[in-house]
Amino acid sequence: MKSLSGVDGAFLHLETAQTPMHVGSLHLFELPDGVTPTDFLAEVRRQMRRRLRLAPVLTRKLAPMPLQFANPVWVEDDAIDWRYHVQHLSLEAPGTQAQLEALAGRLHSELLDRRRPLWRMAVIDGLASDQVAYYFQIHHAVLDGQAGVLLSQALFDTTPAPRPLPRGKAAQAEHPGTLALAAAALRHDAAQYVKLLRHLPDVARTLAGLIGPSPGGKAPPKGGGLGQNFSVGPKTALNVPISGERGFATVSLPLVALKALAEAHEAKLNDIVLALCGGALRRWLAAHGGVPDRPLIATMPISLREGGNTDFSVQATLSLVNLNTHIADPVQRLRAIRDAAGAVKTLARRARGVIPTDFPSLGTPWLLQALAALYERSTAIEAMPPIANLVISNVPGPPVPLYAAGARMTAYWPLSIVEHGIGLNVTVMSYAGDMGFGFTTARCAVPDARELSIALVAAFDELLARSPHATPR
Repeated sequence: MKSLSGVDGAFLHLETAQTPMHVGSLHLFELPDGVTPTDFLAEVRRQMRRRLRLAPVLTRKLAPMPLQFANPVWVEDDAIDWRYHVQHLSLEAPGTQAQLEALAGRLHSELLDRRRPLWRMAVIDGLASDQVAYYFQIHHAVLDGQAGVLLSQALFDTTPAPRPLPRGKAAQAEHPGTLALAAAALRHDAAQYVKLLRHLPDVARTLAGLIGPSPGGKAPPKGGGLGQNFSVGPKTALNVPISGERGFATVSLPLVALKALAEAHEAKLNDIVLALCGGALRRWLAAHGGVPDRPLIATMPISLREGGNTDFSVQATLSLVNLNTHIADPVQRLRAIRDAAGAVKTLARRARGVIPTDFPSLGTPWLLQALAALYERSTAIEAMPPIANLVISNVPGPPVPLYAAGARMTAYWPLSIVEHGIGLNVTVMSYAGDMGFGFTTARCAVPDARELSIALVAAFDELLARSPHATPR
């Protein structure tokens, strides 16, 4: 039995049919010679059974508290329904990439069954390329982006031959009673109150340092730094109440070219990602209501995970970064983004040790569920200016090729969460020499997600044309 953290629990309690709180990934695989999709599916199911002990999150399900007075706990489930958790789907002819992306969007619209472990996957065949695809879906209450990379290390191999797996005992089902559940909640909250009191002096010192001079004695820079990130974004077609229907589009760019752009402009790789997203949005907005005079603001997850931490949980917070979309020139826009993002990173480094990812949960389920329902029914989404216009997340992924059941993974694209008022999420993950961009959209805000992936390629070409010194090495 394992308690959910406060952040993990929030993802459960804020979930509605219009705002599912799961993340996912879409993968392409090259089948070995002589292996059929049916053979591959059977081997995938066999390998998944053997790897459950490497990824305990796959056998955990929720045990709710009596009257939902606090966060539920994770308990072990020894009755995995493999027909539900590993499904088989086929694309209709001709089996294009656009069809695959549309199918991933439809699957991503569906809520996970809370009576089971909160994950499922689909093995998809029928592609014109003769490749086979994976769609993998897991609740955000289970893990964050960095933990997702850890999960991929457990599920996939780095060679065509599956690695030897350690022997161990299979999961034993847990059936805690009412008193055991209540005691677990009280123990968790007592520990969090003690931790909160212990860290209050650190919080005060950090806040004072953020407001005043930096540890080196330098005052915060005036203009072009952190301050430009703390402003509301303009109202756009992205910032509307949403339904549960999702769209999805992908694009992969060579990592070596993106790094060359970063070096040529004395920027970080993440700055290039933000600049390309800003350029894509300018193109998309020009065809959907016009480019606003005020810059778009992105909310950007920042990992709080310490080096070596392999816990499967959410350990991240959110920050805001100015995309400077009001600047037409791509190089000037990149430089402005570089300054804005650099200030955010400095803030995150100084505050990392005191930002909580866990907190007491007594009464939290009632409060968050009521707030989520009230927000959906209210007109506040349309009346209020958006704090952020979209989400952009950049997760470092595996640098080497991965394999599943002997098949080489050729592409890795992430899917994520959109919310009321934020109808676009761009999640980016590096994999084996490429950078995979996944555009998850609310279809009522972005009817055709592929317009965004096409616009991103155009933004990449534009920045390359303006960067003669960006020579890939």
